[in-house]
Amino acid sequence: MSQDTGYDAGHERYDDGYGYDDGTRVGGTGQTRTRLPDAPGGDPYGSGRKPARSSRGLVTVVGVVVLLVAAIAFANQGDGTKRSDAPADAKGPATSATAPTGERPVAGRHNDVPMGFGHTEQGAQSAAANYAVVLGSDAMYETPRRHRILGAVADEGSAAGLQAAYDATYTSGLFEQIGLTANGTAPAGATFVSRTSPVGAKVLRYSDTAADVDVWCLELFGLTGEKSTKPVTSAWYTLTVKLKWNGSDWKVLNTSQRTGPTPVTGDNPVSSSGDIAGAVNEFGGFTYAR
Repeated sequence: MSQDTGYDAGHERYDDGYGYDDGTRVGGTGQTRTRLPDAPGGDPYGSGRKPARSSRGLVTVVGVVVLLVAAIAFANQGDGTKRSDAPADAKGPATSATAPTGERPVAGRHNDVPMGFGHTEQGAQSAAANYAVVLGSDAMYETPRRHRILGAVADEGSAAGLQAAYDATYTSGLFEQIGLTANGTAPAGATFVSRTSPVGAKVLRYSDTAADVDVWCLELFGLTGEKSTKPVTSAWYTLTVKLKWNGSDWKVLNTSQRTGPTPVTGDNPVSSSGDIAGAVNEFGGFTYAR
């Protein structure tokens, strides 16, 4: 049975100047950065420079800030009950869709993959986000590590087909195309970067036995080194993870991937290859937990 891993895009990722063929990926060739025209007064958002406040207005603002800080401090004074003493099913205050939310992170791990997610919509989102991290990591390019990851995240009934589909994607031909050795590792003097960070997640469908979850991701990908012709770039994509509840945890049935949503690239100066390599080696990746 054919499995859509969602990572077949790896084959086309490098067909057009290290960008996607459809031109949607930031950093590809033939792209133009658009800057909004400045409004009168030099403010690109059209607000102009506001006149300076009077001293009386400044005193009023300071007074309001002091009162606000005091109110927050008073509100934070509880009865001394620690967060861990609250019931496990206690719900926190309502939050907006963009605010960080979540229950206590899972404690279980298997092959360095977090396990034991809650049998809830939030648990399904957390599982999908954590699985997106490992499925988008550099470990997937080495066969033994890839098999251990898939063995940890895949549903028992789908494990063989999922592994076969991913093995068909991560081939020596792909490795050669992106500058890796035949074993999926970086050549001497270079550092291979493949790191995925979830930005958000949403449930598409949910039941007691299955869930489809979209995870919006930012990816860093490429090779550092003076001789690298595949510099580290960033890309945005959405990973759809189909999950099954196996009685104790959420497991992966299938994955698929599409490009974006992609924000406009900022004006930050590009760092050197050495700076990128140093950052990747010095800054450890996170285990994501919603």
